[in-house]
Parts: sequence; structure tokens; C-alpha cells
Amino acid sequence: MANDKLGRPSKERDAMLRGLVSDLLWYGKVETSLAKAKSVSSIAEKLLTAAINSYKDTVTVSKEIKDDKGVKVKTDVVNDGPKKLAARRKIMSYVYDRQEQRGAKESKAAFDARIEGINHPLLEKIFNVYAPKYAERKEKLGQGGGYTRIIKLGARRGDASQMAIIELI
Repeated sequence: MANDKLGRPSKERDAMLRGLVSDLLWYGKVETSLAKAKSVSSIAEKLLTAAINSYKDTVTVSKEIKDDKGVKVKTDVVNDGPKKLAARRKIMSYVYDRQEQRGAKESKAAFDARIEGINHPLLEKIFNVYAPKYAERKEKLGQGGGYTRIIKLGARRGDASQMAIIELI
């Protein structure tokens, strides 16, 4: 289903699918047509598999940095390993970058403290939330894949297109 044309030229189709995949990974659930849901499922599963297979690949490096007083201090920094870096770049090239939203009653200072040091919140969510969760499920059940679920809703009023909800399990 990932090769369906979905009634659009290739540029429009790719942009639409990128947006749907980004929304699915950000919100965890998207309501769309059945054909689009099947295409999004295929793409999202491949991106999640890349993250799951590489999320543990990190390298610890010690660096000397200057603090506020100009004194050199050695600190240990955790960097991505080559496998994780390649997966991160692959995912980053496909999904649109989503930004954190400030909560309704959240102060500006609390919001800034929460998002400090996070440049790409969607990628951090994929590698820090979804990848460990699905890797644990893979080890526990011996099952890789099946990270999305499609629930059919029936025909849409107006054009009778089959609607569905796609969600992360």
C-alpha cells in the first residue's frame, strides 16, 4: 500500500504522507482515509524499526569546556554512535520537525526548563520513548513489527470514502 498513488502527484503525495507520519509519531493517533492509513502504517513501521535497532548505540566522550568563570572543566558527553546517527539522519530526513507546545497553565519559565537542550522534540520522543518501549516488547514477546493499529470507522458522509484511525500500539 505504500506505493498507492492516492490520487495525487508524487510531490503532493510525499508531502501529505510525511505530514501524516509526523503527526502519527507526535500525537500517537491520526484519523484519515483507509488507503492513507495503510500507506502511513508501512512508512511509520520502517522508521520505528530503524530507531529500535539503533537506539542503544551511544559513545561517551570526555570534553573540556569552559564554565562561567573561564575555568576548564572536564565533562563526559554522550554522543550518538554511527548506527544511531545514521538512523537519526534517516528519520530526520523524512519526518517534519514538530515543536513542543506550552501547556495551558504552564509558566514561561517552566516551559523553558522543560524544553532546555531539546532541539528536535519529535526525534527525542522516537528515540527516548517509542524505541525502548517497542524494543522491550520485542525482547519480551519475540515479536518485531506491528507497531501500528488501523481501526476502520466506516464510510465518510459526503463521498463515502472508507475512514480509519491509525494509532501506535
